[in-house]
Amino acid sequence: MDPVAALELRSVELQIPRNNEDHHTQEMGLTKLILRRGQKFSLTLTFNRPFQPQKDHLTFVAETGPEPTELLGTRATFVLIQTRPGNVWSASDFVIDSNSLQVSIFIPASAVIGHYTLKTEISGDQGPSVTYPLGNFILLFNPWSSEDDVYLPSETLLQEYIMSDYGFVYKGQENSITSRPWNYGQFEEDIVDICFEILNKSLYFLRNPSRDHSQRSDVVYVCRVVSAMINSNDDSGVLQGNWGEDYSEGISPLEWNGSVAILRQWSARGGQPVKYGQCWVFASVMCTVMRCLGVPTRVVSNFHSAHNTDGNLTIDTYYDRTAEMLPTQKPDKIWNFHVWNECWMIRKDLPPGYNGWQVLDPTPQQTSSGLFCCGPASVRAIKEGDVHLPYDTPFVFTEVNADEVIWLFEGGQVQEILAHNTNYIGKAISTKMVGSDQRLDITSSYKYPEGSSEERSVFIKASRKLLEPRRDSSSLLDLLGSEGFKDKPVQLQLRLARAPMWGQDLMLTLHVQRVPDRAHSQDPIGLTVRFCAQALLHGGSTRKPFWRHAVRLNVDFEKELQWPLLLPYSNYRNKLTDEKLIHVSGIAEVEETGRFILVLKDFSLEPPQLSIEVFERAEVGKALNIYITLTNTLMVALSNCTMVLEGSGLINGQITKDLGILMAGHIIQIQLELYPIKAGPHQLQVLISSSEVKEIKGYKDIFIATAPAS
Repeated sequence: MDPVAALELRSVELQIPRNNEDHHTQEMGLTKLILRRGQKFSLTLTFNRPFQPQKDHLTFVAETGPEPTELLGTRATFVLIQTRPGNVWSASDFVIDSNSLQVSIFIPASAVIGHYTLKTEISGDQGPSVTYPLGNFILLFNPWSSEDDVYLPSETLLQEYIMSDYGFVYKGQENSITSRPWNYGQFEEDIVDICFEILNKSLYFLRNPSRDHSQRSDVVYVCRVVSAMINSNDDSGVLQGNWGEDYSEGISPLEWNGSVAILRQWSARGGQPVKYGQCWVFASVMCTVMRCLGVPTRVVSNFHSAHNTDGNLTIDTYYDRTAEMLPTQKPDKIWNFHVWNECWMIRKDLPPGYNGWQVLDPTPQQTSSGLFCCGPASVRAIKEGDVHLPYDTPFVFTEVNADEVIWLFEGGQVQEILAHNTNYIGKAISTKMVGSDQRLDITSSYKYPEGSSEERSVFIKASRKLLEPRRDSSSLLDLLGSEGFKDKPVQLQLRLARAPMWGQDLMLTLHVQRVPDRAHSQDPIGLTVRFCAQALLHGGSTRKPFWRHAVRLNVDFEKELQWPLLLPYSNYRNKLTDEKLIHVSGIAEVEETGRFILVLKDFSLEPPQLSIEVFERAEVGKALNIYITLTNTLMVALSNCTMVLEGSGLINGQITKDLGILMAGHIIQIQLELYPIKAGPHQLQVLISSSEVKEIKGYKDIFIATAPAS
């Protein structure tokens, strides 16, 4: 009887379309096998003869990273068996069909993510074994698997926080929040490779590549690495921050529409940081990277966000008696808004009860374990004041809970406290609503209601943990019992009389009301009110005043008085930053007592509105007409107008168009023809920028139908 010929591999079918669909990665394309851990995939091996299980032995080897080893978890060796043995690498459930063998390979939910090579070693009863390469695959986290640390048991939430490739960033002021569209684009074909390129340029990888790769099974570790790598303060990270006014060497943070152009530029230039980013750009790019890697992620905005560097839970600001907000030597600040990320995960490194959303902040504010990164900090730990838990929980707790203390500063020293605001910081914490373009307020996830007994007890609990080890005299502890500065005979409020449009005179009203209190005299009160308007910077500081005004008022007992204020366009025309933020302050001196009362109003000026219209059904590969209209509602012309269009699934990359000058009161209408690329829900983002107004943004949600079968 002739001996059976040695088994030889003739071909491999990786079944990419089927596997990618099963692993929810088909949106990343069909040229690469992209898998998620905690799940099996199928492949078909074709040999020179039928496979004989009793005589032929197959050993599979999966490897990732440099110098892979079983010890580090970067190499797995497993033999073909009939039944899967559990949550370990295995090849099983095989089916023999003539010369073909279909095999299911299971990847454990604890596997290292990354680029893998897969090979098989064939051995028989006699002769040497022969190794054949089977192909390559990319492995991601799997939020669909109950065994994975990023498991999210809701298909609706997975569609939003993994599969949605667009969203919104919330900016502006607490009382006038604006939504700005953003193209995450995590499924663009080259983005997954760029995400691993980011990991491979981190300082952790450069110091010890093998150890770094072995830790990529841990989502907490990967999040911290990405948080450090989105900024470039320590490394060749993705973005260079710029909070000044000169963006001539790059692109203003206001002029980005999405993450794809940023990530592609960073990769194409060999890891040179892209100029420039601010908080919403850092967080939006991190959202792209984490969703691409398989971690449920959202972008979160915190209004009046504290940056407290000395850990004393108070931010001090200073005014003089003319109502001018003064510069301070302290690095502490209150951002008018700050943007970070939340990633969903199980925290095996913490006691029970702290799973779920975790704060990660890639904006370089301060170092954590020697690098500019922040988190993951459990949102639950922040709410409960458990500031001893890693990572960076005290810093994030302060961002949403610090107190603001406002001082009157005269003659080189502080004179008195004008206000102690316990509920000014950490307002309207916002993210995109699931399955909707609306804003969702998630403040209650971070803190108990302002002024409630739970909120104050959490604050005192956290402040004891943070302040007691320092044993220094904290202005906060002095203040907690000090209420004297609240004794005021009148209440002051500044309100906008109409919507504040850039390029128009601004109308405000001062509302003055006597406080009905027996402790105060019932005689008329004389007030001298001095007003000041300054350009407000994103970081909470101001420029020199561009408008001053003073008025003397008599206020009768139990009466309300309204005083109109006009802030002319000519005063602020060349004085604001690109974000068009104005800080108006007033200090009233009570003539009878010599005491001072402060009133404040921050607001952002509204840009012209653009509209985007689509009147026909969108279909893959079929021409789609887009109509864009911009009306210049300003009193001045907009010069050097340019338009940038972006939208994953609709446009490959970006479309840029020069529009020239748009005269005051004029309308510009643009018609464009697009050829949609991918079926499903997508979003077109449009940015028009000019020398006068940098950020006129609009968007259109477009559902793209599959092309009909020919």
